[in-house]
This record gives sequence, C-alpha cells and structure tokens, in this order.
Amino acid sequence: MNNTHNSYIDREKSWLTFNARVLQEANDENVPLLDRFRFLGIFSNNLDEFFRVRYAAIRRMSHENAETEKILGVSAEQLLKEITEIVIEQQSESLRILSEIEKKLEKENIFIINEKDISKEQEDFIHDYFIQKVSPAVVTIMLNDLDEFPLLKDTSGYLAVKLIMKSESNSIVDKVFTNKEIRYAVVEIPNTINRFVVLPSNSEKQYIILLDDVIRYNLNNIFNIFNYESISAHMIKITRDAQLEFDSDLSKSLIEKISSSVKDRRVGEPVRFVYDQAIGKDTLEFFLKGMKIDSSDSIIPGGRYHNRRDYMSFPNLGRYDLLYRSNVPLPITGLSLEGSILEKIKKKDYLLYAPYQSFSYIIKFLREAALDPKVASIKITLYRLAKNSQIVSSLINAAKNGKKVTVQIELQARFDEESNISYSEQMQTEGIELIFGVKGLKVHSKICVIERIEEGKVKRYGLISTGNFNENSAKVYTDVTLFTSNTEILKDAAKIFDFFDVNYRVHRYKHLIVSPHYTRGKFNKLIEREISNALLGKEAFIKLKMNSISDFKMTDKLYEASNAGVKIQLIVRGICCLIPGVKGLSENIEAISIVDNYLEHSRIYIFANGGDPDVFISSADFMTRNLDARVEVTCPIYDEDIKKELIETFEIGWKANVKARIHSDDLLNKYRKRGDEKPFRAQLEMYNYYQKKLDVIAEKVE
Repeated sequence: MNNTHNSYIDREKSWLTFNARVLQEANDENVPLLDRFRFLGIFSNNLDEFFRVRYAAIRRMSHENAETEKILGVSAEQLLKEITEIVIEQQSESLRILSEIEKKLEKENIFIINEKDISKEQEDFIHDYFIQKVSPAVVTIMLNDLDEFPLLKDTSGYLAVKLIMKSESNSIVDKVFTNKEIRYAVVEIPNTINRFVVLPSNSEKQYIILLDDVIRYNLNNIFNIFNYESISAHMIKITRDAQLEFDSDLSKSLIEKISSSVKDRRVGEPVRFVYDQAIGKDTLEFFLKGMKIDSSDSIIPGGRYHNRRDYMSFPNLGRYDLLYRSNVPLPITGLSLEGSILEKIKKKDYLLYAPYQSFSYIIKFLREAALDPKVASIKITLYRLAKNSQIVSSLINAAKNGKKVTVQIELQARFDEESNISYSEQMQTEGIELIFGVKGLKVHSKICVIERIEEGKVKRYGLISTGNFNENSAKVYTDVTLFTSNTEILKDAAKIFDFFDVNYRVHRYKHLIVSPHYTRGKFNKLIEREISNALLGKEAFIKLKMNSISDFKMTDKLYEASNAGVKIQLIVRGICCLIPGVKGLSENIEAISIVDNYLEHSRIYIFANGGDPDVFISSADFMTRNLDARVEVTCPIYDEDIKKELIETFEIGWKANVKARIHSDDLLNKYRKRGDEKPFRAQLEMYNYYQKKLDVIAEKVE
C-alpha cells in the first residue's frame, strides 16, 4: 500500500486527541471531584511534555527547512499552526472545567480562595507563612537594568510584576506631563513548597490558597524598598525544547555527556509561552521581547494560574469520599509472599498484573535472590526508577552479599536522566557493574535474569515485563510481568545482556523477539500467517493491546490483513494513526481506547494461529522507534493457564462500555455506545476478575 495521506491519522493530532480523553475524565461528573483535579493535572503535565518533545521536534524541522511534507504529509509551519489552535481550544476547555470543579467543591465546603478573599485570621496566617516558609525560597529579579534577560526555567511558574513608580518631583507640571517610570520584575514561584496551602479553619469549611496568591498578597513585603504607586503581578510560563545535544568530546564519559546535556536542556529554545490573559499589553510585550519569543513560537493565552500539573498532588483534606476508592492489590493465586518464591517459580510460571495484584512479588523476588547463598548473579535492565527505589536497594543488598550484580540502566530515559545518573553513581559506589546502553539505541526492555547454582549447574530464574521496575508507577500503570524459570526463554534473555556488552555482535534468539533486529520481521510473519489462514478459511484474528500505533508499515500490514478477512481488535490507549472501519481499507478493524483511573500500559498481543492462539507480552508498541531504534523484548507465553488469563483480560478490556472511546478519523473521542448492555467498566471488572480467582481457590481449600 502506498503511503497516502488519507490512509493515516496525523500522529500529533492523534496524541492531542488522547490528551483530550484525559480532559474528558476531568469533565466527567461521574469521576470523584478530587480525581477530576488529578486528571486536569495529568492533562497539563502531558501537554508540557508534548511541547518539550514533539512540538519542539517539528519546530526544529521547520527551522532546518527539511522536506517536512514527505515526513509529515503537511508543511511543518502549517502543522504547528494547527497544533496551536487545538491547544488553545483545549486550554480554554480546561479552564472551564477547572471553574466548574471549584464551584462543586464549594458545595462540599471546600473553598479555593485568592488574595482578595482572605479573612483577618487567614491574613495573619498567610503573612507568617510567607515570612517563615516562602520568603527564604523566593527568587526575585529586577529586569530593567539588566544587560541580558535572565533564563526562565520550564519547570517553574513565574509572576511577571509591573511597578508604576511614584514621581520624585513635586512639580505639578512634571506630574501632569511626565510619563511615570515603569519597572518590571519577575518572581519565581518556588517548587520546593507545596503549591496548595491549606489554611486554618474553625468551622466545617476548609480553605485552600495557591502559593501564587500567597506571594501576590505579600508583594509589598518583597518590593518594600521601592517607592511605587501601584503594583500588579500576572503569571507566565515557558516551555523549552527538551532535545539533548551531546558533544563529541571522546574524553568524556557517557554520564558526563548526558549530565552536561541535561544542564543545556534548561537553556533549550522556547517552544511555548503561556500567559494570564489579564496581563497588560505593555508587560506582555516587554517579556516577549526580553525572552526573544516571536510569533512563530506557540504563544497561548491562559488563565490566572499555570503549571496546572501541580493539581496531580492536590491535597485530599481527609475527604476520601471525593476520591476513587483505592483497591488493595491482590495476591497472585498460588504464589505466596511467605516462603521461597524461587522454589515456586521453579515448578511453574506465574503472571503479575499490576496494580490489580501486588508489586511486592517483584521486590520479594529480588530480596530473596540478594540473600540466597546459591544465587551467583543478578542481571537487570532499568529504565525509570521510583524515588527511594526498593529495586535499587535490593540490588545493593545483593552486591553487599557478594553476588555479581549487573545493571543496564538507560541514562537517556526522558526527563529521568538526572535521577538515573544519581542512581548510577550510587550503585557504582556499592560495587555494581553498570552498562550504559548501546550506541544509537535506547534500552527500553524490562528483563531480569538470576543465575543460581543448583547441583553444580547454573539454573536461571527471571522476570520479563511490559512495565518499568518501579514500585510507584506500579500503583497507577497497568502492566504484566512474567515470573519464569523456563530454560530456553532465559537462555535468550541472558544473550541480550551479552549483546549489551558486545553490541556489534547480533545474536539469534529462539524464543524471545528482540528489537531492533527481529521484532518487525516477526510481527510481519505473524500477521502474514493470519492472512494465509483467513484465505484458507481457518480461524483468523488479531487482538492487540498497546499504548500507540504509529508505524506506517505495520499499519499497512494490518490494513492488508483486514482486506484478507482477518478480524482485528485493537485496544490502543494513546496515538492511533490507523483508521479503523473504512470500507476497502480497514473494514475488519475495530479500535478503542480506555482512559480511566489507571494508566493502561500493558502490551498484550494475541494471534489466532488457526485455533491454537499465540500470546505475547511486550515492552514494544507498534512505533517505528520501538521496532527499529530501541532494544525491546517481546516474550511468548507458553504456560496454558497464563495464556488463558491474558486472553480473558483482553476480552474484559474489549467489553468496556463506560470508559471506552472509539478511535476514528474524525478524532471526536465518541464513547462506545452501550445500547441495552449493562455498564461495564473494564478496570473495575479486571479487579473483580482477579478477586474471583482467589475466591475460587479459597472455596477449593475449604
């Protein structure tokens, strides 16, 4: 199939459509009020990352005069214009939603007030709070006399301050005819202090004020040395290009280069400027000129407050009735956290589906390996780590116990570079051998191999996952992890670590499907087999659950399968460049997206195989970078119970009719019609599914 423009949805618009689904959750009256705030925060955070990465990349292409139409299907300038228009519309919608949530909170006796609404008691508290907590952390810069405009960081919010000075002269003529001197300043809102300040209250009513307004209220305290007539402060926010530029100095280590690049990122080119619409035109022009922001950048009018990602950590105020009920992670059927986990895995494979089941099993797996005298070595890939990571603590514990610990850590995990560098230095100090990736390839696979000496021979145990080994994200990301002692699979996994060591040597794998060398070819073959079976009248279907599909060649392959009569069901959370349900192109393809309390992150691939389904779990999406430019691992599932479980969980997702939206070329995010069906919320039903599994076992025991 030709790469024609009408065969695909633009990936950037598709991503913005995904973020619109997050905004839908913030707008949904069935979502608890405080969780609606959280979705607003996620929406804002997503948008920040989009501008720092994707918008910035397109902007670079436009400046480099690249032949963008061949790549994007439209000129870069036109695409930037269209993106900005969509974002302005979404921002406006998010402000409306914010206002609506605040009004509803007032009915719950929760009031978000600003500096104009405070009482005498609150006034005293805010004054003291500012002096004690805020003032030492506030950075204020007077701008008029500076030779160079200061660098504003894209992780911070700022108040753009305008001071109209009092006239020094007593002359009436001067007062009438002379323009008053205007001075400008910028106040950085500290990100070391919680953005939401809970105010003391003597009644049932609870009051919150934003840190921005605490500062606004105390402007006279900050600028008391100036003889001004009036003062005003409006919020601005800048987003910068997040591209890392590496220097070619061969004497520098990779850590040094990335560390230096992360510092340079702070001075990346501005790609978006958001401002409070109430700001004076002269003040806005002064800041735009000073920051060298022109009309080709995305200049977006906003509300009084920016950096709304902070709403992800809005205080709960003890109001758990305004939050989703948190389900306690369940145990894995047949796998106890008591006793030896390795002994259990030796007999049978097990599957962990977080957050429905407890991530503690992974910690237990590593803790046991750290202590077991028979364990000789642990090898693991790390991509994003939790703050105060128990994973890292377990690996250090193992090294202290004399195990040979090898960690492949991805230093270029976007926005986690500094954290990963810090962990790297900590692990190196403790004697852990580190591998810093493969030149030109990010390592995105999630694998762990433990070697244990049993009866004089090496026996391997391992983890293969769709998610990062991160106990914090495991509470909100849905991911599956296979616990296995399968000799053949783990022999392949060990070869991947050999590849990290000697990456000019391409290994052959009998079971695992590994990017960048084999994934595209293998998936092509699996799809071709379904096409052949469909043409022969055999059972033929493809069921794929993933985060994104944007690779044109893989999309074309699915179009080809559809035209051959293969029934294709896609659960794609984010970007979907494939257009389903088009006659003569994709009439046998259906595609939905589930956006709910948890972030859908697991990748599960099922192929009919003529009635004996092949099931895989993977770290890779159908994206060009996952297929061709990263080290990714796709693992076949051989255990029949686990195969059945993964097929059943896919079907639960597919039955969704509450939080499921239909992917379509109109990008309207229409909810799947329920008809006469009962409401079916997949994430809730998934928890119930695992709860029932336990109940069945309990009944058998009784």
